[in-house]
Amino acid sequence: MLLQKRTINKLSKIVGKHYLSCSKEDLLCYSYDATGRIFMPDAVAFPGSADEISRIMMLACEDGFPVVPRGAGTGMAGSSLPVQGGVVLAMSRLNRIIDIDAENFTITTEPGVVTGDLHKAVEQKGLFYPPDPSSAEISTIGGNLAQCAGGPRAVKYGVTRDYVLGLEAILPTGEMIKTGVRTAKGVVGYDLSRLIVGSEGTLAIITKVILRLLPLPETVKTMTAVFDSMEKAAQAVASIMRSSIIPRTVEYMDGASIKCVESYTPTGFPPNAQAALIIELDGGKDETEKKAGQLKNILTSCGAADVKVADTEAEVKAIWKARKAISPALYTYGPDKINEDIVVPRNNIPDMVRRLKALGEETGLTIVSFGHAGDGNIHVNIMLDRSDERTSELAMKTVDDIFDYTLLLGGTLSGEHGVGITKKHYIKKEIGPVELALMKKIKSVFDPKNILNPGKLF
Repeated sequence: MLLQKRTINKLSKIVGKHYLSCSKEDLLCYSYDATGRIFMPDAVAFPGSADEISRIMMLACEDGFPVVPRGAGTGMAGSSLPVQGGVVLAMSRLNRIIDIDAENFTITTEPGVVTGDLHKAVEQKGLFYPPDPSSAEISTIGGNLAQCAGGPRAVKYGVTRDYVLGLEAILPTGEMIKTGVRTAKGVVGYDLSRLIVGSEGTLAIITKVILRLLPLPETVKTMTAVFDSMEKAAQAVASIMRSSIIPRTVEYMDGASIKCVESYTPTGFPPNAQAALIIELDGGKDETEKKAGQLKNILTSCGAADVKVADTEAEVKAIWKARKAISPALYTYGPDKINEDIVVPRNNIPDMVRRLKALGEETGLTIVSFGHAGDGNIHVNIMLDRSDERTSELAMKTVDDIFDYTLLLGGTLSGEHGVGITKKHYIKKEIGPVELALMKKIKSVFDPKNILNPGKLF
């Protein structure tokens, strides 16, 4: 227990006794995320304003306890885990959409707003917020900002940082800062917004954000293509990206992921298929129809055994239900998994797919891959039973091999999950000593007492 009784009393006065908990039940609820790892905090606070967060951080500086900001806990790298105990700041009460400015295409929102709710709110006004992580119906905007979330539509529209105009945030010292602008352009001073976005809650606690919006596309076409080999699907992705067509989504599933999804929640994919692509086009109705026809020709020429265009909203929902069911369905292959989200240059996807297949054959491990093929972001899952020490050691060595090959291809070790605690031991593979030292200096400038989300990244 890091917190003294007097500190708990002070915290209670800041947020109110109903918004601070030290009960074992509540602590357990905020001790884990999607990694399944558990680190118990000493208290959970539910601040209701930026001022309360500021006062909590000032108290943390005085009394020397860690503070860990947390959204919905959907992270895959352990970035919101209280690895050194202390106080978890649950941001769920800061859940207001403050303003939607349809004339200037912006939305101002607090971090606790669920991403899917934000999507619906802007679409009702004919506007569009493209970032769409698979956890959008659960994850929050604040968590998306902390991890710089992407999602299927990133191939055409980019990731979270591409839509951040400005922030309000609380520094670890308790000071409030405002970064960025409300306008389409702005180059006065350093771009602190882009530094904070993707910093995994280690530099500042975001309390408000201004996001850029786009006009809602007139039409969306959803297609699926099935292949008898993963190599053909990978080559089809390369052919699509070389064409003049820019899909908003190009997702892929390998044979193992198709098989387990069909046994988990049947959606119509042939269970013996070795690969499948999910592709979406958007834009004007006539243009989208024309490009869908061109895309069908490309897929057929690359060896697609079956190409279908969804005709109804129900068919579209069934397709995406299958894609989003992969992660839970994978546990049919084993009680545990190692989940990585490597990225390689798009033209190297076939090379990476071949290497993953070879590693599975060499090790005997079940390696399942799926993800955002349009931007080279591959979710690699190694299924195992962690109680088997030999298998666990083999799996960790395989992760090393995957990371080394990813970097050899000119890729990166994480596209959207972040580093957190799961990848921090690998960061030196990608980041050089000078760059790493500079990052640590930046952390110390923002957080001289190392109290904000310590134990992450480095």
